[in-house]
Amino acid sequence: MKRTLIIGPPGSGKGTQAGRISERLGVVAISTGDIFRSNVKNETTLGVEAKKYMDAGDFVPDNVTNKMVRDRLSETDVEDGFLLDGYPRTTAQVDYLDQVLAENDEKLDVVLQLTADDEELISRLLGRATEAGRSDDNEAVIRHRLHLYHQQTEAVVAKYAERGILTQVDGIGNIDQVTHRVMEALKVPGATPTLQTVLEGPPGNSRAQL
Repeated sequence: MKRTLIIGPPGSGKGTQAGRISERLGVVAISTGDIFRSNVKNETTLGVEAKKYMDAGDFVPDNVTNKMVRDRLSETDVEDGFLLDGYPRTTAQVDYLDQVLAENDEKLDVVLQLTADDEELISRLLGRATEAGRSDDNEAVIRHRLHLYHQQTEAVVAKYAERGILTQVDGIGNIDQVTHRVMEALKVPGATPTLQTVLEGPPGNSRAQL
């Protein structure tokens, strides 16, 4: 069983790449956004609690998010592996995820970080906002989102880099180009839906360092 995490800033195409990676590797993609929506839709106890924060525009507290992720990782479709998207976002969540996985003698195998220059991302996101007619998604809002991303994830990325399981991939380019880089970084041969070679990682000292 293999377990992967994808991290990337707003506008990096992380969601699109997560879907492609999941399909190529033959593992289920787990997005915290999807978990939230599912719990809210099904009016679970955690969903009702999370909705209070979401309706107020606040972050869902760690204790609620952690419980949702724990419940999701207990389902049978993750037995052959999973791709986490959007969690963990903080070092406290990293520690919690470690505990959940350790209960089944498991741990994350690969952490894939999509990287991109902030100014490139701002230009990309402003273009998307214009196309979608979203006047509220202005440069100040986008810069704030990027600031939060860096603030939240730098410590998370550093923690996984120390473990030697972090691989960084340039997220700038068209979708197919980025997908190709990702698959090369994960050592996925052709379209084989398996994680068999992921743990090998890049040869020598090619594994990314901060």
